[in-house]
Amino acid sequence: MNAAERMIQYLQEENIVEAEKQLELVISKGTDEEKLLSAEELARFGYLSESKELYESLLTAYPDESELKLRLAELSIEMNDDEQAYAYLETITSDDPEYGAALLIEADLYQMQGLYEVSEHKLLLAKELLPHESVVDFALGELYMTQGRFLEASRYYTLLLEKGELEFAGMNVHSRMAEALSAGGAFEEALPFYQKALDRKIEANTLFGYGLTSFQAGQYLLAIKAFKQLRELDPDYHSLYLYLAKSFEHEEQLDEALEAVQAGIELDEFNKDLIFYAGKLSLKVGDELKAENYFRNALALDPEFIEAATTLNKLLLHQERYEDVLEISELFIQGGGVEPQFHWDSAISFQATEKYKEALKQYELAYNDFKNNQDFLKDYGYFLLEEGRKSEAVSVFKRLAKKEPTNEEWISILERLNEE
Repeated sequence: MNAAERMIQYLQEENIVEAEKQLELVISKGTDEEKLLSAEELARFGYLSESKELYESLLTAYPDESELKLRLAELSIEMNDDEQAYAYLETITSDDPEYGAALLIEADLYQMQGLYEVSEHKLLLAKELLPHESVVDFALGELYMTQGRFLEASRYYTLLLEKGELEFAGMNVHSRMAEALSAGGAFEEALPFYQKALDRKIEANTLFGYGLTSFQAGQYLLAIKAFKQLRELDPDYHSLYLYLAKSFEHEEQLDEALEAVQAGIELDEFNKDLIFYAGKLSLKVGDELKAENYFRNALALDPEFIEAATTLNKLLLHQERYEDVLEISELFIQGGGVEPQFHWDSAISFQATEKYKEALKQYELAYNDFKNNQDFLKDYGYFLLEEGRKSEAVSVFKRLAKKEPTNEEWISILERLNEE
């Protein structure tokens, strides 16, 4: 057993003191083969500086050996020394047998720096040089996925699958193909690839992607099946519960939807979206008290949760709890940059509590945002009539009549106002 082999054995045994002694022997007396083996193993065990030192000594002896330059470039990247990595790679010229490999490393380096166009250029050069190399196809697929260019990504995953590459760099290629198609909106086309990926290996993330894509494709029963399987596999996978509940809702299985969302809340009590959705489901089954509690809990977690506030206001308006509506609306109005719905809600509430001056102000503030909303115009128009503001009422009812020229109610009101 030579010094390199003894060093590796000591590293495996985590006997660092003895490993260092053997490394010193490798550096001082080892053959080139021992140095090369030691450099490879040191890098594998995470001793990057020591590995780099050995590779550099070998490169000094063999300055034209491009494989050593590649290893040194990779080590430099791992050590966050991108400038040094570039320096090694730039010495590998286009007529070198390792030029394609150098282009791949360069592309990866540029991609990590967010220089996607340069990375793409390097990979396309590599593709020209190595047209049948799967590693280039995979790298291009991954680059285009990172950029959100899903159609291009799917083309390169297709090339891999056509070559029988079902797994690459530890990734399921069917799964990556499915993700590319799904992300690009081709939900129906993605489903068979998810199925093939799961036939090969059941994984939580793949199951979730399958369930979500089934949901987006409107195949809710398939989504329910996938999410239930995922729940059995990994009940702590928090993201599944909202979509499982939504899938049940689409199938009008409201009790099951509520059970799913409540199970999700038990796992993640600070998930405002789950809590808000539980409120919406509670409304749908007619439990207004529970719905209100859920909406208020969602607002407690996120005081700027506009959708929860407007939905709660809608419930409170239905219950004629106008002071509560005003309290919630005022919190958001004071915050600035307000959702115009709060002005409308406030207008209705002030009107109902006979605070007409305040109601008029809120209607006016809401008008520009809702001047094409027939429900708002109806509320505002009748309020103006009650307040005796005839000329303004005429303007509002004219807008309504323009939208519904045959509506006898608007015609009658306008005729009466014109007579007066």
